Amino acid sequence: MLIDGKTEVYGIVGYPVRHSKSPSFQTAAFQKAGINAVYLPFEVKTEDLEKAVEGIKALSIKGVNVTVPHKEEVVRYLDEVSEEVQLIGACNTVKNIDGYLTGYNTDAYGFIEGLREIEPDFQDKTFLILGAGGASRAVLYGLVKEGVQKIFVANRTIDKVFQIIKDFSKLNRFIQEIIIPVYLDKVEDFLSFADIIVNTTSVGLKDEDPPLFDYSKIQKKHTVVDIIYRKTKLLESAEKKGCMWQDGLPMLLYQGAKAFEIWTGKKAPVDIMRKVLQSD
Repeated sequence: MLIDGKTEVYGIVGYPVRHSKSPSFQTAAFQKAGINAVYLPFEVKTEDLEKAVEGIKALSIKGVNVTVPHKEEVVRYLDEVSEEVQLIGACNTVKNIDGYLTGYNTDAYGFIEGLREIEPDFQDKTFLILGAGGASRAVLYGLVKEGVQKIFVANRTIDKVFQIIKDFSKLNRFIQEIIIPVYLDKVEDFLSFADIIVNTTSVGLKDEDPPLFDYSKIQKKHTVVDIIYRKTKLLESAEKKGCMWQDGLPMLLYQGAKAFEIWTGKKAPVDIMRKVLQSD
């Protein structure tokens, strides 16, 4: 790979971020597409985020992904944001055109495209979403935009679910009939109604994390998705029951592909990106 004075710089901003899989598969995508560019990890502490955004402009960095803990806070420092950023309240992709920064959220797209791999026709399914944070909002945005009509959202703090319903009233005027709040400790009462279970929380990142509910009550009819990039205990339980299941790698792949297309205006080489991601 030749790096010269015309090499464009992209990257990912977060803290911590050195573990990110994005640099490897995005740089491979640039090479495949014949684009003279590199993609680097930028570890930025919370108190330095505003300076980092100014640095994107000053250094003519062409675009960045944004990950935890900056997805919500970065919105304050951008010149313009897309519809999905306004409703989700979080940005994971920034494009820089001559110092003018526009924010996007490709997580919703990533989740939907990943889901299509195991559930091509999910619009008529009933969903049970675990969690009501930023990732949940992106998943819900994607599902509502796709026309899903019944979504149970379980969270310890039920007020967060009501806030989502209020915020998403701009997205669909029937949102109160689509999203049904559920207390997390009552989630087992709703398992029989659900076709697809999605964990959007961080529970499962560590082996010692306690389960969100009694996973032995998962049924073979369920499709189970965990947006964490590994086979969690939730997914292990789903596999034992003979369920279709998916971890977070397809969502990562497709959100990255969408970001690539926003930055470059070219079709993302998804096959190469997938190959690198699976071997990383």
